[in-house]
Amino acid sequence: MGLVELIAQSDERGLAASGLACLDRCLPVLGAADDALRPLWTSLAEGRSWGPLVESVRDSVRESVPRAGGDEAAELTLRMLDALPAEWSGAELRRWADACSVAALQIHRVLDPAVDGPLAAGELRRQEAVLELLATGGTGGLRRALDVSTEGRRVLRAVVSRRARGRS
Repeated sequence: MGLVELIAQSDERGLAASGLACLDRCLPVLGAADDALRPLWTSLAEGRSWGPLVESVRDSVRESVPRAGGDEAAELTLRMLDALPAEWSGAELRRWADACSVAALQIHRVLDPAVDGPLAAGELRRQEAVLELLATGGTGGLRRALDVSTEGRRVLRAVVSRRARGRS
């Protein structure tokens, strides 16, 4: 099943985790801490709405990063962060998860130094894996989805680091 179908079939929890995982994997372009979204992951794991946490997490990430100023990947990541819905509405979560999916793929394309796009292809595989794990994995699926996201964040952090060294 493709990414579009997986998103279309996801419940609210799956949509929230999917969008959150995309945002989590893209945090390295902002230089944000790896655990910046942990309160939201915890809330999701405990089955609680993350509404009360959204603004403080958003503010915390924004305070920890310099303004993106023309960097397309950073601007796309900040848009994902700003669009993070506090309200647990299926329609709103679906829009956010869709937008995060597209933005994360675009970020990986922008940062991909190779013409054939292995970085973006890897992001597509991770997005599909996260949704599949959430659809079939119960509570353990969320933990495994977070592991997939963590691995993707490490990959992107390495790319961002190489890119920064190349500019120096």
